[in-house]
Amino acid sequence: MDTEVRSTQRDRSPGPADEAADPEGRSRFAWLPGGRISASLLFCLVFLLLLNAFVAKPFEIPSGSMENGLRIGDRVLVNRLAYRFGAQPRRGDVVVFDGTGYFGNSDYVKRVVGVGGDRVVCCDKEGRIQVNGRSVDESAFLFPGDSASSVPFAVVVPEGTLFVLGDHRSRSSDSRDHLGSPGGGMIPVGAVVGRAGFVVWPWGRIGRVRGEEGAYARVPEGAHG
Repeated sequence: MDTEVRSTQRDRSPGPADEAADPEGRSRFAWLPGGRISASLLFCLVFLLLLNAFVAKPFEIPSGSMENGLRIGDRVLVNRLAYRFGAQPRRGDVVVFDGTGYFGNSDYVKRVVGVGGDRVVCCDKEGRIQVNGRSVDESAFLFPGDSASSVPFAVVVPEGTLFVLGDHRSRSSDSRDHLGSPGGGMIPVGAVVGRAGFVVWPWGRIGRVRGEEGAYARVPEGAHG
């Protein structure tokens, strides 16, 4: 019985496992514990690290400043390549940026209201923000019951910077609150990490983060646009 088993193993045709072996019969993945399985896991880990570093990065929403679109505890996947190939943030985009030296030593998520050259004013006779003289209807994303701003302001956004506001204006610390800080409340485009793309957690909240470019579609270009 033992002789028959050995003969069968010796005469069988080579299979996929043999192709992965060296002339001495050892797996080419023998240096990894678990062989091929470990190699696959290692590949997946490297892929995820590269994805996180260069393509998409998850962020957790820490406050209610972007309600109702983004809520406390939401995990948001941020597209890090959105503005890396000549594209620029647009009015209505929801962006994540590094606020170090401008807002504080942390990352923040806000909506772009003004880009370089824009004149942003609050408010018109109906309580709406104006961008380059055009009133903007923010009702699609402004938190129910909130006004466009309880603080009047009139600013011109320097080139290469953004004027950003939270959707839940009464709970948001944003460009309005930093007009007297370094940078005048403006965020350099270079500080933008990426555009918020999708809510990926919790399950009941999974979906695309809405950019509201349409609300600003009729806004004319700014002085330097």
